[in-house]
Amino acid sequence: MRHLANIVFTLIFSMVITTGHAQYGAQKRGDYYFGQFQYIKAIDEYEKMVKGNFNIDYAHQRLAECYLLIRDFKKSLPHFEVVINKTSIPTDYYFKYGMALYSDGQLDKAATWLRKYKKYNKNDSRVKRFLKDGNLASVVFNSRERYDVNSVHFNTSESDFGAFVEGEYLYFSSSRKDLVEGDEYGWNEEPWLDIFMVKENDPESVPEKIKGDINTRFHESSLVFSTDYKNDTVVYFTRNNYFKNKKAYGAEDELNLKIFSAKKEKGVWKENRNLRINSDYYSTGHPFVSPGRTRLYFTSDRPGGYGGTDIYYSEIHPRGGIGSPVNAGPVVNTEGDEMFPFMNNEGVLFFSSDGHVGFGQLDIFSTISNENDEIVDVVNLGTPVNSPSDDFAFYAHENGINGYFSSNREGGLGGDDIYKFKFTPELSLEGYVIDGVNLKPLDSVKIAIYNQKNGALEGEALTDSNGYYRMYINRERNYVIEASRRTHPTKNVYFNTYTTPLTTKIISQNITLEPVMDVKLLADLNKIYFDFNKSDIRPDAAKELDKVVKLMTVTYPDMIIHLEAHTDPIGSHAYNDNLSERRARSTYEYLIEHGVLKEQILSYKGYGEQRLINHCTGRKDCTDEELELNRRTEFPIVQIKRPKDLIVKSK
Repeated sequence: MRHLANIVFTLIFSMVITTGHAQYGAQKRGDYYFGQFQYIKAIDEYEKMVKGNFNIDYAHQRLAECYLLIRDFKKSLPHFEVVINKTSIPTDYYFKYGMALYSDGQLDKAATWLRKYKKYNKNDSRVKRFLKDGNLASVVFNSRERYDVNSVHFNTSESDFGAFVEGEYLYFSSSRKDLVEGDEYGWNEEPWLDIFMVKENDPESVPEKIKGDINTRFHESSLVFSTDYKNDTVVYFTRNNYFKNKKAYGAEDELNLKIFSAKKEKGVWKENRNLRINSDYYSTGHPFVSPGRTRLYFTSDRPGGYGGTDIYYSEIHPRGGIGSPVNAGPVVNTEGDEMFPFMNNEGVLFFSSDGHVGFGQLDIFSTISNENDEIVDVVNLGTPVNSPSDDFAFYAHENGINGYFSSNREGGLGGDDIYKFKFTPELSLEGYVIDGVNLKPLDSVKIAIYNQKNGALEGEALTDSNGYYRMYINRERNYVIEASRRTHPTKNVYFNTYTTPLTTKIISQNITLEPVMDVKLLADLNKIYFDFNKSDIRPDAAKELDKVVKLMTVTYPDMIIHLEAHTDPIGSHAYNDNLSERRARSTYEYLIEHGVLKEQILSYKGYGEQRLINHCTGRKDCTDEELELNRRTEFPIVQIKRPKDLIVKSK
């Protein structure tokens, strides 16, 4: 029977962990969508966590941010209110909550939380910059720096920009003098641009021109791969306007751009058409094809836009035709210049702009959409992707972690250089805390994490009903986790994040706590009372003894105890010995009748007034409260789990 009970306990624990993992799947999906700027999809996953009672504080934090980012301030507030007073909440949430209140018209309350944020973040220049211009989304996104940036090995002293990856090759535009033929372009006295290819992950690979007639003696850039209606591979690219191998200018003698397409024939690319959206009177360039090949995004300064150059798109018809241009709208486009559109595999649009609030000239931005797929705001990707110089031509792999952008920032080799980035996700610590005896999850365990270097508390959390906890942590730290619960002695766990890869979003640290050898603490017992001069089990005493029964039959079914009853010093020794013996026996019988095995109670005995726990000798020198402390029932633990050798023999 006991072996069967152990199997049942194991199955129950497995079910708990399985349920936890199912909910963790929602968390993982939610975090993925959050990192991909797909906040509507992320909301659905975080709501599943709330309904499943899984890591609720974290889910509410994320839901508050998601609703804030899609500008649904009223829906963000209830989620903020669940977590905002938690001691473990990161201080940047004070600012986010304050801005949500401000946007909802609760100005006085907003001011209180913004002052609280300022107390902890006195020199946050990013917040000052974006708050001044009202770009709340960028403040939320930039509350944690997220990118690690390095230049690529194939940059030159001339212009190199516009990376796109297909297969093992990275394609880009360059005016490198050693490989580009033709005269120099007067604007920067560099050769005209050609399109090159280089093996992406081979640091020894040397760039070479793509084969075919895409490259000419004029500019070619911004190549992107797609397919046609036959599912054959095609590429779109930008070329400056020319006619019969001569430069062609627009109406105001400005060099214009056009988008061309090409197909591969016998291993080389052959130009096959000039798109119908082009014109001799304005520029159309920087193409990008959406996932699923449904839209062609591009840059144009055609009449009717909002500023210099705007982002447009055209529907791609099933048979390959390109529809009429549609302006991406005033949330994206400004009085300035917007260009170099890119769309990730989740359908989020990235682009460069000098019209939105930024760090310098062109900065890279991402769009935020609501539940109707309407663009409602833009996010500045922040430093170090953006700089005081031009930052543009953003491209990310499908994983959203790795990618490229271009910049003419200080420290580069040429006019424009290509930089690769690694997206640095928020790093979280998570885990399950279990009891070392019955392997059941432990709720309400306080998890505190300290910086070993200075002893500073950097985060706190409480385990939920599944024994699960999660909190944000920093990279490049030596940490100590302190796990504590009233029923289990404190345990310290040491780890560091110095070697944690940038691609790692979550560190798992499960913790096992051994229970204290104290029935009163383990069963959360209150005082067990008997009527004066009686040994009958009162209803209130039965309620407490039921806790002991559950402890010994369900929680720790291998527990073995002694049972002891004690009285106060009033009365004779013989009388108190007899009374305590009767009370010990009635307690023993109650436990046995309700399921505790006889083998689990080695002895029961009444000690009368032999073991007083204070100075009392009678009513003359003690208060009623002091006398009562001596009237007690105790359950000294002999064993809480079977020895290993007995476990082996019983199998």
